[in-house]
Amino acid sequence: MNDNSPASWNAEAILSLGRNYQGAAVLVAAAELDLFTPLAASPRSAAELAAVVGADLRGLTVLMDALVALRVLSKSGDRYAPAPGINELATPTGSQTVLAMLQHQANCLRRWAQVAQVVKTGRPAQHIPSVRGESGDQESFIGAMHNVSAPMADGVIQAIQPLKFEHLLDIGGASGTWTMAFLRACLTGRATLFDLPPVITLARKRLSESGFAERVTLVPGDFLTDPLPGGTDLAWVSAIVHQNSREQNRALFAKVFGALVPGGRIAIRDVVMDVTRTRPAAGALFAVNMLVATESGGTFTFDELREDLESAGFAHADLTRDDEGMNSIVVASKPASR
Repeated sequence: MNDNSPASWNAEAILSLGRNYQGAAVLVAAAELDLFTPLAASPRSAAELAAVVGADLRGLTVLMDALVALRVLSKSGDRYAPAPGINELATPTGSQTVLAMLQHQANCLRRWAQVAQVVKTGRPAQHIPSVRGESGDQESFIGAMHNVSAPMADGVIQAIQPLKFEHLLDIGGASGTWTMAFLRACLTGRATLFDLPPVITLARKRLSESGFAERVTLVPGDFLTDPLPGGTDLAWVSAIVHQNSREQNRALFAKVFGALVPGGRIAIRDVVMDVTRTRPAAGALFAVNMLVATESGGTFTFDELREDLESAGFAHADLTRDDEGMNSIVVASKPASR
């Protein structure tokens, strides 16, 4: 039972849990429509905003009144404005923006609505693109990873001391959030970021604005089908293993093993479950996310990750950082040449 659960369930408590999706649906719809950006410029009526975002007036009015009820917006007469703090959180240029993650959660919500069907059939949820389209959804996913990782990346990587490395390989490195954190921690190191071609375009943009571009090589590819760049002494596998089956992870670890120099290390950042698979609670729920979103992904215990690493030739696997969410870190080494 999680911290928010009652000591004994009753009708009010269980129905309240069942209705939790409603506020989330309203909030992420507003993020998908990017309602907060024009409202940050000035308060607007529903009719004015409908013209800006290209929305149905009745639908938008109902949505905005619900946002007022949730205290996300305020309303004066017929004009709506963001509540305090919303501009910083829910606009693209906000100082603490999580807009991309809110947009990504809208995609998650569409999949989660199909949990019963997924459990019945054993097939992932039907993919339904957002109003932003396929490319917009991919961009929001990559942006979401930056939203959640950027604030804590510098602290998390301290768990894999010593941080010194010559050449980092960031596999599935997205827009470079973790690459940059590693390069900040090791001023003499350089890095290769490996990800899908459209993602490399996003990484190139972020790195060009960061001052790290000269220390990073960008390599497009698919880690499931393409060889990994070699000659590296630290491989960072961040938020990837949960997308895969154990068989796919074993194949990936074998590729990483081949890419590392003797004595090199692999560091895996992900959810790590206890043996009951019910804790951490966030991990048990994240397993549902992988159930609806992937063919065979899930969350794994440390023993499973250790076994899969050892099958690829790695040794001395260690749970270096134990976290309630996605920031557990497992480190293992490629044996040095004799």
